[in-house]
Amino acid sequence: MQEGFLKRISATERQKEGYMKAVQIAKYSKNIQTLFHDIPVPKISDTEVLVSVKAAAVNPLELLILTGSVRLIQDYPMPLTLGNECSGIVEKAGQKVTGFQPGDRVYSRLPLNKIGAFAEYVAVDQRALAKMPDGYSFEVAAAIPLTGLTAYQGIIEQLETKPGDTLLIPGGSGSFGQMAVPIAKQLGLKVIVTGNARARDSILALGADQYIDYRKENYWEMLSGVDYLLDTLGAAEFDHELSVLKEGGRLLSLRTGPNRQFAVDNNCPPWKKALFTLAGSKYDKAAAKQGKEYRFIFVRADGGQLRKITEIVEKNQIMPAVDPHVFSLEQADQALKLVADGSAVGKVLIQI
Repeated sequence: MQEGFLKRISATERQKEGYMKAVQIAKYSKNIQTLFHDIPVPKISDTEVLVSVKAAAVNPLELLILTGSVRLIQDYPMPLTLGNECSGIVEKAGQKVTGFQPGDRVYSRLPLNKIGAFAEYVAVDQRALAKMPDGYSFEVAAAIPLTGLTAYQGIIEQLETKPGDTLLIPGGSGSFGQMAVPIAKQLGLKVIVTGNARARDSILALGADQYIDYRKENYWEMLSGVDYLLDTLGAAEFDHELSVLKEGGRLLSLRTGPNRQFAVDNNCPPWKKALFTLAGSKYDKAAAKQGKEYRFIFVRADGGQLRKITEIVEKNQIMPAVDPHVFSLEQADQALKLVADGSAVGKVLIQI
């Protein structure tokens, strides 16, 4: 890391010289140990806006990036400012920006190749931005973009569902299910969710047609002929998930890993396509043997889709659960560790 990124400067110098506080990593590491220091406020292009960040969500994705687990999908130059989704206020807009102006309350899943929400300011391309839902706090709004877009892109683009189809979401009782269930219901799907007893009433209230308490019942012993499945649990659950799908059904995973179709969809170079084809061949072959299909998703930024999600959020008054712990930028390590140990009760947020 360059020396200039590590130095501490006074608040007066910081303001005068255009610096901001940010949480960064200097290299990939299995240990949760970030750097909190002063870096230059980002410059914006003609199509970007400068957002004064008010809240940033902490996701498992941050841990995957920090450890280098997704570097084959997206490798980052160092030092890297962490953070994939945030809410805030437009500070400045580029000359070619339309639809946003200083003072607007906005939120975003930041473009994959230009993240950096764990900072006082972030430069965001206008195509990745949307105005926040009316009446929502910055904290609640920051918990929406990543899960909302994952559900939207997964259900519409990858699963290509039709009204009347059945969608199963194993492990869908958390923040992802809170967004996926109302989006799926808005699209006319029958939705079945498995999860813990504590979340049963809230998930059913969002419109789920059936809820299975995983501690009392095994969904693979109860279900069959399911049209589509959205996996949040990973490879260990693959065989059970595949078994409940109908012939011609499709399993979309958020965690198991990329395959050939993922490489094709994302226009990966030949060497990466070969690697992902090999890595996913086990799952592709197992699914094909039963006349089914395996897919993998890594959510991308899309302001247009986020605006549609905003409409669904406002219409259904969706309020994603937010963990009661309050963290500052300087406490980013604590926030990341809370996500890592799995004890959070809702989205973990950094307030700025």
